[in-house]
Amino acid sequence: MNANNIALSTTARNGLKSGLKTTWSLGKIIFPITLIITILQFTPILPWLVELVSPIMHIFGLRGEAAVPIVLGNTLNLYAGIAGIISLELTVKEVFIIAVMISFAHNLFIETAVALKVGVKLWLVIVVRLGLAVLSGILLNLFWTGGSEIAQYGLTPQAEVIPEGFWQIFLLGVEKASFGVLQLAMIVLPLMLFVQFVKDRNYLEYFSKGLAPFTKLIGVKPNASMTLVAGLLIGLAYGAGVMIQAVQEDGVSKRDITLAFIFLMACHAVIEDTLLFLPLGIPIWPLFMIRLVTAILLTVTVSVLWKRPREKEESVVDC
Repeated sequence: MNANNIALSTTARNGLKSGLKTTWSLGKIIFPITLIITILQFTPILPWLVELVSPIMHIFGLRGEAAVPIVLGNTLNLYAGIAGIISLELTVKEVFIIAVMISFAHNLFIETAVALKVGVKLWLVIVVRLGLAVLSGILLNLFWTGGSEIAQYGLTPQAEVIPEGFWQIFLLGVEKASFGVLQLAMIVLPLMLFVQFVKDRNYLEYFSKGLAPFTKLIGVKPNASMTLVAGLLIGLAYGAGVMIQAVQEDGVSKRDITLAFIFLMACHAVIEDTLLFLPLGIPIWPLFMIRLVTAILLTVTVSVLWKRPREKEESVVDC
């Protein structure tokens, strides 16, 4: 009994240490980026981006002002993108196209920084996320003929007090950035405690075996299962702690972490992200399936094309 208590306390200590280390590591990314983007909202820069993007909106079957939620979603997060949507009168088709596009490419600054932290190449993140957003918008515009009715929103935008002067804008940025780091800590600390508990009791082996058919399908080894689950359930930014630890301690190869991120860039935080769009009057099951199927097909394709070095060697020997 005493031995079990000691083991549990050791697990808690190691998990807390790992969680604090991860929170500090990610907080150094999230805090400054959130602060900078918040300040930029009240400068001519974001309106300039909207004006720059507006002329190409017709490619996706969208009116020019639809650039507002797309730019907000890309630079900030889905909440900002949704706030931009409900400020406009759009058809169901337009809302659905925007929803799919910013589901693939949102919070780009923070989530790209997290991907780089794990070791994923910058060009790959940009190509996959923006490429999927652009391609999905074009295809939906071309092949979906329905959704012409005006979308009925089940929520209204919250009124925000507009700060006056640089000092108030700066304080708002600090407040949002601090809350972002606090929210990160509230998720990462218990998550890392759970991961440490699972590892110390060798549950990870059984967990990985249970997910083996899925990891095999997308071409990654079972030791990447924790990375996939963390990203699928809580997203790239908040799941990064598990991903970083997996790369450092679980022997996840560069190939497997890259494939896992390719999957997660297309389909992460899939439950929360999908439900966020529920009040916007659009069909959410197609939104969910588009992300999931795209993630599987893309990852399987890359996995088939990108053979493991050992597989190449074996094929040479067999010949």
